[in-house]
Formats: sequence, structure tokens, C-alpha cells
Amino acid sequence: MAVMTTESMLPATVPGDLGWNLAMVLRGYQRQLETAVEGLPGGVRCYQVLSTVIHRDLPSQQAIGAHLAIDRTVLTYLLDGMVDARLVERIPDPSDRRARKIRATPEGVSVLARYERRVADVEAGILSGISTDAGHQLEGLLGMLATSVHRADPTASPCEAVGTFTAP
Repeated sequence: MAVMTTESMLPATVPGDLGWNLAMVLRGYQRQLETAVEGLPGGVRCYQVLSTVIHRDLPSQQAIGAHLAIDRTVLTYLLDGMVDARLVERIPDPSDRRARKIRATPEGVSVLARYERRVADVEAGILSGISTDAGHQLEGLLGMLATSVHRADPTASPCEAVGTFTAP
């Protein structure tokens, strides 16, 4: 009798399955994430910007836009809403009056902590169909893959991909 291993239990894949699999996971994640960040001005994008401001400490508004692949006009409007909501503030760069550093306010830090718990719950739910170890491995592998894809095409926008992708 043959012993079943994790690898032998996985279904055979064919070209195109990667796209379908990624699309299904992304659609499920996106729907749940939109609900989890409800109430933030700008929704998911606000969450991404606030998280980037707090965890990445990028030097300028332009750097945030490049990191998240957000058009500068869209980012400006998004940041305007975040400033109005007192989540972030724009600080002039002393060495370049045209550049702005975006800094989270204490309220922004508190709001992000609250929403991070919600997002963590969504991610745990999405990954609940696999073991904890496999979930951590998947997150690491996807991070490496995303970095590789981003390096190859740094102007690609994840929002455009979500809006235009259709699974086979």
C-alpha cells in the first residue's frame, strides 16, 4: 500500500490553473477585506496607505505612490481625505519645499491598529483551509513572487489587475 504524502494529495495542475487559483483567492480576499476596512476614507487604499506610512516610513508622498503603484493624482485625493479624517499629516521636506513627508497622527496609529486586527481576521479566515505552517509558507512565497513581479514591472498597478482580470 502506497503512503499518501502532502504532495501526492495535491491535484495535478495544468497551464492556466495558477491564474484561476490566484483569482479565486484574490476575489474572496478582496470582498472580505472591503468589509473589514469599511469606514475608512478611501477603503482598502486608505488602509494600504496608512499601513505603508506607519510600517515602511517612506521619505515622501511620491515614494508612497511608487511603492503602492498609485497614480499621484489619485494618491493626492486619497491623502486629502486622510488628512481631513486626521489620520495623517503632510510635513514639508526641509531640503525640498515641493516634497511632502506623510506622517501618521496618533489617531491614525490607533485606527490602523484597530483595522489591522480586522484584516488579520480576514487573512486567518482565508488561510483556514490549510495548515498554519502551509499558510506561513504560502505568505512567504507569495511575498517573494510579488516582489519579483513588481521588480520586473514596477509601474504595474494591482488595482488595475483586480479590475480587469477574468478567470478562465
